[in-house]
Amino acid sequence: MDLIRLLLAILLPPLGVFTQVGIGLHFWLNILLTLLGYIPGVIHAVYVIASD
Repeated sequence: MDLIRLLLAILLPPLGVFTQVGIGLHFWLNILLTLLGYIPGVIHAVYVIASD
């Protein structure tokens, strides 16, 4: 399942975070980071998925 989450994190970072933690602080932070730049959103999403 983590492989699917990592692929989602690369393609659509907020969706990858949502599948890991649901709607919460990390989800909204990831949406903000993705809007500011795609790469920061991907980095944050991979960090959230790898840390749990």
